Amino acid sequence: MRIKEFFYNYGEVVPGYDVRVINDREARAAAGLLFMFGMITIFVGIGYNHIIVARIYLGFLWFDFLIKLLTPKYSPSALLGKLFVSNQAPEYVGAAQKRFAWFIGWLISLPMMEWFVLHWDITFYKVLICVLCLALMLLESAFSICVGCMIYKLFTKKDPQHCPGGVCETRKKEPTQIFSTVQKIITGVTIVALTTGIYLFLAKTESKTFFGQFLHEAVLTKSQLKSEQDAKYQKELEREFGEDDDF
Repeated sequence: MRIKEFFYNYGEVVPGYDVRVINDREARAAAGLLFMFGMITIFVGIGYNHIIVARIYLGFLWFDFLIKLLTPKYSPSALLGKLFVSNQAPEYVGAAQKRFAWFIGWLISLPMMEWFVLHWDITFYKVLICVLCLALMLLESAFSICVGCMIYKLFTKKDPQHCPGGVCETRKKEPTQIFSTVQKIITGVTIVALTTGIYLFLAKTESKTFFGQFLHEAVLTKSQLKSEQDAKYQKELEREFGEDDDF
């Protein structure tokens, strides 16, 4: 009976809530810490070329999500998050959809265990899976957007209760939440500028790392890549024959 309760009685019983809940402040803090550790891992991996750091982080990520699926009470990242926000008022959200979101995180981390922990087989598209995982953590920690909670509703055909930010409940936006025309223009220009800047940087800047070369080639079309390779080949020919002419 205790084993059954361990698996089915997921989350905490809090007076005033008709479903089991989880403190979203702790969950967001944990996601923010995992995102920070992931970014540090990328910088260390690129800067120092130590793959052992990535292997340790990804192995820990898989293990941490697994513990969260069983009980977030003993998840290392959740406990660290709890430590940081222990003096803040709790914000409770439904435990069922958060568990589903962590299940998605565990599924994403599962192939990464094979690709990068058990065997080091890095490709651009495999790295994108890691980036996707980090992006989901950033959305949760910074903006309280639980993508897994949204997917939970599509799969179960049920309306989850007490979602982060109250997105499950139908409500009218407050006047301060509505974009004015000027705000829409500024937001649109900012998004276009950021997207254009990132593209130009990746497309025009010479890559000095293996990962950077991955990103550089990913944003270019086949014709652009061919033109770039032809230009490099032409420069090498000019350099070689130019040196011969000096003699």
